[in-house]
Amino acid sequence: MSQPIRAKNLSFSYSKDGKKIIDNINLQVNKGEILAVVGLSGSGKTTLCYCLSGIIPHLYNGELSGEVYINDQFIKEMNMPQIATKVGVVFQNPETQIFFPMVENELAFGPENLCIKREQIGKRIEEALSLLDMEDKRYDKTEHLSGGQKQLIALASVLTLKPEILIFDEVMAQIDQKGKQAIKDIIIQLKKEGKTVIMVEHNLDNIEIADRKLVLKNGGLKKFEGSLQ
Repeated sequence: MSQPIRAKNLSFSYSKDGKKIIDNINLQVNKGEILAVVGLSGSGKTTLCYCLSGIIPHLYNGELSGEVYINDQFIKEMNMPQIATKVGVVFQNPETQIFFPMVENELAFGPENLCIKREQIGKRIEEALSLLDMEDKRYDKTEHLSGGQKQLIALASVLTLKPEILIFDEVMAQIDQKGKQAIKDIIIQLKKEGKTVIMVEHNLDNIEIADRKLVLKNGGLKKFEGSLQ
């Protein structure tokens, strides 16, 4: 079975003399797998997301050692546009990911930066909104959307890049139960389409759909046995 994302002996601290936030992590994620990574607040889950998605080291600096591979390609040798077509990240607060006043413009921005043809961009927007059952929001102003709707639009903007790996960084933290179920249903559908999904969570109620569960504690990853302590 192929492993679209792998980490080998991965360690990171934000300063040369600082504490290692993640320490000697080895991780392999299988194609089509839903992997949940759980941990207490401050355990380094978001830092791990940054490392697996190339945000570290391409956008954030620090003391990084070890290796991350995307489809067997060393992530340090890829640029961010290349990574964006392979790995998509949706963060906890959609406000940090939405920049345009209209939904359609928000969804078109990523593909436009990759110089994708206009007709193809329109098709990608339609497909993403259809998957999320948000077709009627295409021409809405983003400021008029609810928190849950903004989270779905943030996800749609990632889907228009057609990444095969998606990382969800506590995306259900600020939405209601209906919104949470919608996100879970979407993740299950993405798995059916062969996508690889990493769910990063501290709320254990959100990870029942995962095929495998790991806990991040004291900088290391191990099999989740039911408790974050």
